[in-house]
Amino acid sequence: MMIEVMKSKLHCVKVTEANLNYMGSITIDEDLMDAANLIAGEKVQIVDNNNGERFETYIIKGERGSGCICLNGAAARKVQVGDIVIIIAYALMDFEEAKTFVPKVVFPDSETNRVVD
Repeated sequence: MMIEVMKSKLHCVKVTEANLNYMGSITIDEDLMDAANLIAGEKVQIVDNNNGERFETYIIKGERGSGCICLNGAAARKVQVGDIVIIIAYALMDFEEAKTFVPKVVFPDSETNRVVD
């Protein structure tokens, strides 16, 4: 049996941009992507702590070191710049493998969106 489990999470990052006039997705600083083991095109769930919105989209690489968290297209209507969001990626895995799997959880500085050691 395969189950879907949390693979990785960026916990409490600040939305830096909301760009309605874009085809869709979330742009994430490449440093944050690396820290959370995320890749371009990967499906993610976005949870907005400020307004309770929960939605899915896919990742686009943002400029490394920029701290960019930009919701694009229709997703831009679900957030405000300055909102604190959680970005979660999931993976399918065998039930037994899932019992011992340890997800990658990153707690960036929520003011700058920089990876904290």
